[in-house]
Amino acid sequence: MEVETREFRAEAKFQRVSPQKVRLVLDLIKGRGVEEALTTAAFTKKRIAPVIYKLLTSAVDNAKYVSSEQGLDLDVDNLYVKTALANDGPRMKRIRPAPMGRAFRYQRRLTHIVLSVAEREGAPTLVTKVEEPKAAKTPKAKTAAPKAEAKKAVVTKQKASKKA
Repeated sequence: MEVETREFRAEAKFQRVSPQKVRLVLDLIKGRGVEEALTTAAFTKKRIAPVIYKLLTSAVDNAKYVSSEQGLDLDVDNLYVKTALANDGPRMKRIRPAPMGRAFRYQRRLTHIVLSVAEREGAPTLVTKVEEPKAAKTPKAKTAAPKAEAKKAVVTKQKASKKA
C-alpha cells in the first residue's frame, strides 16, 4: 500500500533579479529540512535571500493551513524543500546611451520562483519497537568439529598410503 505524499507550494512571480542569481541561493536550500533551509536563507548574503526566506515561510504556512482544512496529519518538523525552481519571466527591454548619439539595447530579466515543501516519507513514528536480542549460539564450534574430523581423516589416509 503506497502512501500519498502531499506537496505544498508557494510562488513569487516577477522578481527583478536574473534566474541565474536566484538559482545560487535555491541550490543551497534544495533538499534540506525546512528549519535548516530557513536559517540558510536568513544568513545568505545575496539580495534575493530575504525574498526566498519569505517564500519558504509562506510554503510552510500553506502546508499548515491546507492540512488543517483537509484534516491531514502533518508534522511540520518533518517537512523538507522538495523542489526549488527559478524560471524565466518576461524581459524588460531597456536602452543605454552609447557613443556618438547611438543607443544600445539591453534586457532586464525577471524571475518566477517556485518552492514546494513535502513531508519526508520515512517519518519517525512516536511508538518505538524494541526487540530482544536473540540468544547467541556458537556456530564456530559446530563448524569447527567437522573440519577437525576431516583433517584427521586426511592424515590417517596419508599415513596408510605411506605404510603400503
